[in-house]
Amino acid sequence: MNDARHPDITEALAGERALLDPAVRSSRAEAAALLDPEFTEVGASGRRWTYEEMIASLPEMTGATEDGPRIEATSFTGTLLAPGVVHLSYETELDGRRVRRSSLWRRDPGNPLAGPLRMYYHQGTPVPGARPQP
Repeated sequence: MNDARHPDITEALAGERALLDPAVRSSRAEAAALLDPEFTEVGASGRRWTYEEMIASLPEMTGATEDGPRIEATSFTGTLLAPGVVHLSYETELDGRRVRRSSLWRRDPGNPLAGPLRMYYHQGTPVPGARPQP
């Protein structure tokens, strides 16, 4: 279901945008509330990140300060894969570097109809000098 009006997709989009906000990126507690305890990421650099590594490193990453460079995100799409499971895709740009991003958000697998959606998986793939695509 690709319907941005679905409450799960709306919630996942809000969480994704929050994770790009310097106030959230600089707060380990706020970031931890949005990441699933089993979170993993394959970053645009190819590095694999665990939940613990991401929570520890996020406050020092680009985009974590109000006066620093800002990550611009565009072309969001969301799909409800199952109750309590959402796939998002979008593009980011920072200092002329574009990255296509994909994330999976889920509720607690023991109770997929309750509790907040949290980012379970994230991947970034660099885009060599091309125009943004949906």
